[in-house]
Amino acid sequence: MAIRVQAEDFDVGAEYAALTRGRSSIGGVTLFSGLVRDMAGGAAVSAMTLEHYPGMTEKQLEAIEAEARRRWPLDDVLIIHRYGRLEPGDQIVLVATASAHRDAAFDSCRFLIDWLKTKAPFWKLEATPDGERWVEAKDSDDSAAARWDP
Repeated sequence: MAIRVQAEDFDVGAEYAALTRGRSSIGGVTLFSGLVRDMAGGAAVSAMTLEHYPGMTEKQLEAIEAEARRRWPLDDVLIIHRYGRLEPGDQIVLVATASAHRDAAFDSCRFLIDWLKTKAPFWKLEATPDGERWVEAKDSDDSAAARWDP
């Protein structure tokens, strides 16, 4: 397991190689990489600043990861989430799950990103032509996360 909250960018190919190197028990890996968009809510976005609560953020990500491991037979999990000022096209997050079976890899990856989006303590400030605005929680994100509730 690896959970990293960092300002630095990451290399998806290098992370994949490290996750799978020498691991012949892995039958499938699912990766999700989230990027900063140049439009949100009908407005142009020139940058996004992500803030988090150090210590609490990692602890919450560990709890979300532990829940995924409880639900699916996973060989490994990787969560990288960036903070700081990011521009359109920059990578924000990487979630990767590895399992002997594809269904576990697909379902657990989707679960992790859905719960991360709604339960991890990150705050997003978008820079638009009309000024800065905090990104509000979306009902669609809550609905996506709720489908995983027991």
